[in-house]
Amino acid sequence: MAEAATTERLVYAEYLRQERQSMLKHQWVSGEMFAMTGGTPEHARLQAAVASTLAAALAGKPCAVYGADLRIRSRHTDIATYADVTVVCGQLETDPEDPDAAINPVVVVEVLSPSTEAYDRGDKAAHYRRIPALREYVLVAQDSRRIEVFRREDGGRWEFEEASAGQSIRLTSIDAELVVDEIYANPLEASAGSYQPSGSASC
Repeated sequence: MAEAATTERLVYAEYLRQERQSMLKHQWVSGEMFAMTGGTPEHARLQAAVASTLAAALAGKPCAVYGADLRIRSRHTDIATYADVTVVCGQLETDPEDPDAAINPVVVVEVLSPSTEAYDRGDKAAHYRRIPALREYVLVAQDSRRIEVFRREDGGRWEFEEASAGQSIRLTSIDAELVVDEIYANPLEASAGSYQPSGSASC
């Protein structure tokens, strides 16, 4: 996680005031704000691929897929943060102090980056696991074709499942499948040098 954006400890209301005025997104952890930096083009592409796949799989179901602008609040661990992709089912529930922060995500997805992987696997994962509604935490690698799912089973125990190239993995909480090769397929690589926008002429 990045250095704190301020040396002062902030109550949540002050964090919200500053966040609404800021051009950047910030995470809030027990009174400290941390700036969240942008990712690589590959990070953005994988994020969009997962979101669009889940949106298609959940069409007609009482679930909504949210992008990286949805704030997530966990009062159990005193954090407000943002995930790359979030799925909420049934009804969106928000924090009493923050009408823009969801408190009942069913699935949370993070696309791993070199600068954030340790945090996403460690402290951030621990924060997410304390959210009562959360059923699956998904990690999408950038350095290889690999998707990991941490799944809350009956009784509260977390199980681990992994899929790599040529495989698929099912998110059982929402009955949706992620096909690894489809998530990682890059149409720009397949058509490099051959695409011309409509109306353009070749020399």
